[in-house]
Amino acid sequence: MIGIGVIGYGYWGPNLVRNFSQAQGARVLAVCDQRAERRAQVEQVYPSVKTYADVSEMLSNPAIDAVAVATPVSTHFPLALQALEAGKHIFVEKPFTATSTEAERLLEEAAKRHLTVMVDHTFIYTSAVRKIKELLDNGSLGQLYYYDSVRVNLGLFQHDVNVLWDLAVHDLSIMDFLIGHSPTMVAATGMSHVPGRPENLAYLTCFFSGNMIAHFHVNWMAPVKLRQTLIGGSEKMIVYDDIEMSEKIKVYDKGIIVSDAADAVYQRHVGYRTGDMWAPRLDNLEALKIEAEHFVECVNNGSQPLSSGQSGLRVVRILEAATRSMANHGQPVELL
Repeated sequence: MIGIGVIGYGYWGPNLVRNFSQAQGARVLAVCDQRAERRAQVEQVYPSVKTYADVSEMLSNPAIDAVAVATPVSTHFPLALQALEAGKHIFVEKPFTATSTEAERLLEEAAKRHLTVMVDHTFIYTSAVRKIKELLDNGSLGQLYYYDSVRVNLGLFQHDVNVLWDLAVHDLSIMDFLIGHSPTMVAATGMSHVPGRPENLAYLTCFFSGNMIAHFHVNWMAPVKLRQTLIGGSEKMIVYDDIEMSEKIKVYDKGIIVSDAADAVYQRHVGYRTGDMWAPRLDNLEALKIEAEHFVECVNNGSQPLSSGQSGLRVVRILEAATRSMANHGQPVELL
């Protein structure tokens, strides 16, 4: 039985406590939060869970094997490092860290101590994203051409991170899981419309080797809520709408046919192929429940999580480069 401690009982912490409490092979032993009212909530809902105001005191509990960090991104690194140095496996809310240097340091410490690092890229555990991964891996879409994502709403303005780090992190983690390789260069533009606050609207383009391209539009000031992704291939195309209740994924047998005739070298003919649309059946399992059980399994057998620390590092590198590009009005930044 894996003993779990959760740091932070704000917006996401209650979801982590609930799912780890229900995960097979795990039990939540402790929750740490500096706010007395939050600790009181834990004690009321989970009377068997011990609460702490001090992280060091919680980490000194030898029954705790792993720690979930659900605090602001600026605190991820010191808290996760402290947990690793205490010999605990870590599960860290996204984005993994505030810088790639911090992420690299955590991975180095975990490797030295043979501890599991998992980043809470929840969306890759949803039935919709798992189905898209299946379609990509079996070649249904053919050669991949583009990945186009929109995530906008009239949302909560953050004070410590810009809209890319808050919203695009979701779609970058999905893309990282689906595509399986990183972009070679990124370019981003954005704007802040609230004095003293970070950018609330941004456009990010990721360039890959070959002719693959990805684009992300994120915005805290949209009048409607959109969560839509288009994935285009040479054989089929996918529309993934996370707000859609019954048909989150629609697969379209549509595309173009380009003539290779010798006399069409200077004026190639482009034809269109139109086939059927189908919506694959998806399960209704909660993604965070699947993720929590996956973490417990990885801790038990030492396997690499799907949303490993390495995947978290790759996403942070893109966000870092995008922020530098945005500061220079969209100047492209290469990724090493």
